[in-house]
Amino acid sequence: MATTAKGKSKAKTTKNTFSKETYMTWFETMLLMRRFEEKAGQLYGQQKIKGFCHLYIGQEACVAGAVSALKKGDKYITAYRDHAHPIALGSDPKAIMAELFAKETGISKGKGGSMHMFDKENHFFGGHGIVGGQIPLGAGIAFAEKYNKTDKLCMCYMGDGAVRQGAFHEALNIAMTWKLPVIFVIENNGYAMGTSVERTSNVTDLYVLGEGYNMPSKAVDAMSVEEVHKEVAAAAEGVRKGEGPVLLEFRTYRYKGHSMSDPAKYRTKEELEDYKRRDPIEQVKAAILKNKFATEAELDAIGAKIKEEVMECVKFAETSNFPDPSEALKDVYAQSDYPYIMD
Repeated sequence: MATTAKGKSKAKTTKNTFSKETYMTWFETMLLMRRFEEKAGQLYGQQKIKGFCHLYIGQEACVAGAVSALKKGDKYITAYRDHAHPIALGSDPKAIMAELFAKETGISKGKGGSMHMFDKENHFFGGHGIVGGQIPLGAGIAFAEKYNKTDKLCMCYMGDGAVRQGAFHEALNIAMTWKLPVIFVIENNGYAMGTSVERTSNVTDLYVLGEGYNMPSKAVDAMSVEEVHKEVAAAAEGVRKGEGPVLLEFRTYRYKGHSMSDPAKYRTKEELEDYKRRDPIEQVKAAILKNKFATEAELDAIGAKIKEEVMECVKFAETSNFPDPSEALKDVYAQSDYPYIMD
């Protein structure tokens, strides 16, 4: 696979590095994800956010690098660790926070909560609570793009635990058979809830699972947003040519537990600190300073602005209303002319 998207990427590059514009976008986007998630965790502890809540802290490059590598109109679908994806795609973070509060101004009208974020306008198809349930849906979205003869593709994210589901293998098989325009992404943060990859299978290099279907597959250092961008751009080039799907294993790490109820006692402090030394945001910050794209003071100002933006999200969520009870009967069935679908 080639190392660039040959003009199809939104990120501008030079021979050896990315542009100032790209680095600054990455920094702002990933820092907003980080601060948003930190605040969400704090609010959960205050019982202002209830139910399930899975934070993305540490994995920000998995989304930021992919979005910068792809085109407007490409589709995205993921599992229940789904707050950061719509942020990267341009969804209003106030609506995302309101959804966490179960308010009517939420991105899913307060009906989905943490695990079920959707944004049709920004081509984000969720947010799915069933482990692995989004994988065949991602293949289906890609089938629709192929059927309609577009040049768009689907980014289908999943966790390392989801690859043990049969639906994963079924989706890979049919996607490769029909040469569907989909990039399957395994966000391998090392643990399926509290169970390490090593304890679930003798296959610990998860990208090789795609090779059983003759699918181009590769491991990616997803603590580096540059590497994520390069490999997604390269994969997208072949996918758009009709060569079929690609499987990428994003090797990443979550700093927090599986969910807010998980104290993460199954890993060592040393392991966590080792990953934090390769923090994706700090790597981008270091590159910005090294290339003199911005000063420390300018980056601090961006951080202050983002902190204020997150607080505005909280205020918006707190002052919004809960949905009217009648809303429970709406959005259950799609409107249809077919008699066997209720409206």
